Amino acid sequence: MLLLALIVLPLFAALAAFVTPPGKAAPLIVAGAAVLHLIGSLAVRSGDATLGGWFAVDALGHLILDVVSVLFTLCSLYGVEYLRIRKERANRVFCVCLLTFLSMTTAITLAQHLAVVWVAVEGATLSTAILIYFNQNARSLEAAWKYLMIGSVGIALALLGSLFVAYAALHSASGDESLLFGALLEHAGGLSRPWLRAGFVLLLVGYGTKMGLAPMHTWKPDAYGEAPGMIGALLAGGMTNCAFLALLRVYRVMQAAGEGAFARELFLALGMLSMGVAAVFMAGQRDFKRMLAYSSVEHMGILVLGVGAGGIAVFGALLHVINNSLTKVVLFLSAGNIHRAYGSKTIDGVSGALRRVPLSGFLFLAGFLAITGSPPFGPFISEFTILVGVTTAHLFVTAALFLVFLIVIFIGMGATVLAVVQGPVSPAGGTTDFRDSFWRTAPMLAALAMVVIMGVWIPGAVYDLVLAAAKALEGAS
Repeated sequence: MLLLALIVLPLFAALAAFVTPPGKAAPLIVAGAAVLHLIGSLAVRSGDATLGGWFAVDALGHLILDVVSVLFTLCSLYGVEYLRIRKERANRVFCVCLLTFLSMTTAITLAQHLAVVWVAVEGATLSTAILIYFNQNARSLEAAWKYLMIGSVGIALALLGSLFVAYAALHSASGDESLLFGALLEHAGGLSRPWLRAGFVLLLVGYGTKMGLAPMHTWKPDAYGEAPGMIGALLAGGMTNCAFLALLRVYRVMQAAGEGAFARELFLALGMLSMGVAAVFMAGQRDFKRMLAYSSVEHMGILVLGVGAGGIAVFGALLHVINNSLTKVVLFLSAGNIHRAYGSKTIDGVSGALRRVPLSGFLFLAGFLAITGSPPFGPFISEFTILVGVTTAHLFVTAALFLVFLIVIFIGMGATVLAVVQGPVSPAGGTTDFRDSFWRTAPMLAALAMVVIMGVWIPGAVYDLVLAAAKALEGAS
């Protein structure tokens, strides 16, 4: 019952937010539901199941569920104050879509059926499209439509891939056409190899579009650039992680079917391509919110690269899911604060953030250092672990390119971030009365504290969770 409650609770909260008159109540409902959801997510145990096994907690899903729940809670607490200062925008629909997104992403993490995962991803996509349009201007409308159009192509390809996998199961030696992941793993050795391969490629492109892997990333700069900071954080650490989980579940089937090498080669290729594209577009980037979009492209590439390398790099990739998500909270929310303080999101109109909004400016700078793999932050540990895994697998060219891309991205991103936080306060900084406050910065401080902890000491419970997920992912080989 707890598993169903985690999916249904946000929907009931969404109904409550919808019938509540516009004002302060709806954001408080979102925050309250998020806290309850987080408590429930931490209370579930691997092996819990309901509805005949269609929804269950496995090691991979448990990891992503906890990450999404923590991320959503931090963003919802920030959102109470954010929506208070955005009085010119009605928040009822916004809050309903936030809670629908939480319900759908929870369903993705718990679903054990390929078709249910597809439906939940589609539901999450539709809810986030409305969230992207929150500012209700021409640019946000364009970003929302671009997100929907490209996302629709991706989700259509994912549906076709799911049908191909179903066809592979139907023509297997067992003749069992079930799309429950347990059944697919059990009968993986007898699946039709050509249909399974074709299905995996389509699913990789489809869900890779949701992740924002290059070259399917083109929706990201517009969506992240025009959406509120908290929505950017939810997309970068929530939607993308859920799409990654969907890929990992099918990858396990590929491993069990003896097609792991084929899947890993595709992961390595897309990982390198994504990092390379991010490095190119990060250089000279003048819009600091669009810069964060390319950072997300980079880190999605790092995730699939780690899985493609195998071995200890898989542990590093799953650890990076946590570190990247927490760091993105710091970056997107601080970038949102700076945007509000200046009314601009380009370095032409923004400078001196450390003077104008000192705490947000500091957090933006710290987030940059963290996300580029600087010690003592968590991403340094996970990226170093991936690098060790890549070299252990004797992928020396890949390792060299990995380091080169990281250096180029550090330089390119650093130039933009330093232009934003250093120097005198630009004239745009005097056009608003926005200031740092407790609730505008506390969620970021909490996220940064967790990133630092992950960089100096990984808590035992977190280590066990990541290790169990890595063993589950590699155990099918």
